[in-house]
Amino acid sequence: MDAKVIWKNRMSFEGTSDSGFTVPLGTTPEVGGDDDGFRPLELLVVGLAGCTAMDVISILSKKRQDVTSFEVLVHADRQEEHPKVFTHLTIEYILSGIDLSREAVERAVQLSAEKYCPAQAMFSKLVPLDLKITIQ
Repeated sequence: MDAKVIWKNRMSFEGTSDSGFTVPLGTTPEVGGDDDGFRPLELLVVGLAGCTAMDVISILSKKRQDVTSFEVLVHADRQEEHPKVFTHLTIEYILSGIDLSREAVERAVQLSAEKYCPAQAMFSKLVPLDLKITIQ
């Protein structure tokens, strides 16, 4: 997998990868930006959320769980001083559906965490990571 970032102007960049899609990157005016794109660390947590979300919804679909809504929230605590690394992550899976099995949801989350999601596997080696499941 390859990725690149192209400088547009000031503190504005455009990122792309093998898929060919582009994503704007930027920062706040306080540090010379125009507030015109994702912050790079935001993309890391969005990537983590997306990685595990795709696993879980795929597994639940194969288990014939009737999911009607699904979202994954990632809360990332950061160190106060530079380099302001992540110090703790919480991933929350919020689902609604018809007769959802808590056991099936827990197993799907576990499989994502332990077997399928490379982003979660990498982060779990670097920072404490908690998982939370909310079935509505």
